[in-house]
Amino acid sequence: MVKKILAIGSIVTVVGLVLFFAIDGSAKKDDALKTITVERGSIIDKALAVGRIEPKMEIEVKSKIPGIVRKIYVEIGDCVKAGDPLLDVAPDPTPLEFAESKRQVEIYQVIFDNAKREKDRAQTLVDKKLISTQEFEDKAASYDEAELRLKLSTEKLALIQSGKTRIADIDIDNVIRSPISGMVLSQLVEEGDPVVPLTSYQAGTELMTLAQMDNLVFKGNVDEIDVGKLTENIPAEIEIGALTDSRISGTLTKISPKAHKEEGSTLFGVEIHIDSVGGTLLRAGYSANADIIITKKEDILLIPERLVTITDSVSSVEVQDSLGVIMTIEIQTGLSDGINIEVTEGLEEGMLVVERPPKEITAD
Repeated sequence: MVKKILAIGSIVTVVGLVLFFAIDGSAKKDDALKTITVERGSIIDKALAVGRIEPKMEIEVKSKIPGIVRKIYVEIGDCVKAGDPLLDVAPDPTPLEFAESKRQVEIYQVIFDNAKREKDRAQTLVDKKLISTQEFEDKAASYDEAELRLKLSTEKLALIQSGKTRIADIDIDNVIRSPISGMVLSQLVEEGDPVVPLTSYQAGTELMTLAQMDNLVFKGNVDEIDVGKLTENIPAEIEIGALTDSRISGTLTKISPKAHKEEGSTLFGVEIHIDSVGGTLLRAGYSANADIIITKKEDILLIPERLVTITDSVSSVEVQDSLGVIMTIEIQTGLSDGINIEVTEGLEEGMLVVERPPKEITAD
């Protein structure tokens, strides 16, 4: 009798434990379910552009005469007006160049003196009708040519010696002046540095760079996935890496018609005009990201996109009613930003959408 009672007691205990763990496990599973309320909000479809802030127009200053930088009149950050002096380039000819120019002037002076005597003699003879008018005109033409060659060689010597001369009522000066009104962004030479001139066959030494800092733009790149959605004149918001608390509004003005490769990605260049900077001080070269606004919707129903299940092109979610009953409902979706998605049909504001825990991966 005692043995039967012990056996029955053992069976009851085992059944109780099984029921306890089953109920406890079920409760834990139910506790793992979460619900998210359907709410109204706004959603933005945007494309990301990565780039930097640059001047709309940046000028490289170069010299048209060779020499040595004798004096620099400005410093980086100075504001200048068009025509203000920037640098003084002193001629620095080699001994051979100077000797050739000097002797060339002397040679053309001799040629000119002879041509003048020939012209004077021909004038006397033509007055006495001893030579033809054609012969006199030939002597006069030779004189005019000799005069021009002498003037050219004299001007060349003056440029080599002092860097200053006057040609055809135009003053040629060795002082390099600002071509625009703007700010000095960089100074690439120091006093005493040699200068190679800008000519038709050589680039010349870059002396300074100038830019109009009141006309800045964002220049960056957009991935090929997004470029098809972009059109000119749509708004953008620019975030400066060095100014974390500032966002600047702009307008997309240019989209490159040709892609380029960068680190294995296909990118398209874009340019965004900065509409307003407010009180933000911008500097050329700031790294920046731009959110180009493709579409924006406000006061719409939103849920996390991860809660939507798509089966055979049909979207659905699980919802829980006031009694705790869970059911599946088909919905129609709209705009998505990759995190939240718009619900156009099937749900109402305040409904509870079920979020199930991720499935555990178990090893066999």
